[in-house]
Amino acid sequence: MLRDNKELWSALVFCILITGVYGAVVVSNQGIPAASDFFGHTLGIIGFVLMLMTETLYSLRKRSRLASWGRLSSWLKFHIFMGLTGSYMVLLHTSWKFNGLAGATTLLTIIIVCSGFIGRYIYTRIPRTMDGLEIEGTLSQEALKRARQLMSLWHTIHIPIGIALFISAFVHMGAALYYATFLK
Repeated sequence: MLRDNKELWSALVFCILITGVYGAVVVSNQGIPAASDFFGHTLGIIGFVLMLMTETLYSLRKRSRLASWGRLSSWLKFHIFMGLTGSYMVLLHTSWKFNGLAGATTLLTIIIVCSGFIGRYIYTRIPRTMDGLEIEGTLSQEALKRARQLMSLWHTIHIPIGIALFISAFVHMGAALYYATFLK
């Protein structure tokens, strides 16, 4: 279960370390690194790969009943850690400019992270086994039914926003490659 918050603390520590590296680059460059320079691209690429891994690996594990790739609760912690860390790296990649498609992609990233915090809160309200499977009969049936309804509603919002985020990110990457690389 997610009662210990280790994934949140780990993500916070990792983001602080990334901030330290980012700060060192800002000092050495005497300004905010551009999204298009080597450091900016590296942040964006690594952050996007972490976010992509977050979505694909957790979703595969969650839907695979036959695979014994570890506890589902551990994969959810991985999903949360990588999602927060990757999103933070992508935010730093923006060079604090939020216009055009890149700005829309950043907005979707922020929305999906906020939505993830809401989903995590709802998820922790439903009693589960160590593997993440729901336990029946520990809460009143009405409270359990309400939590399941909220989780279902949350999924209908979170998943389409995530899909829109990744489509937008792929279009952004294609446009960046086209305009910044192929036209030169």
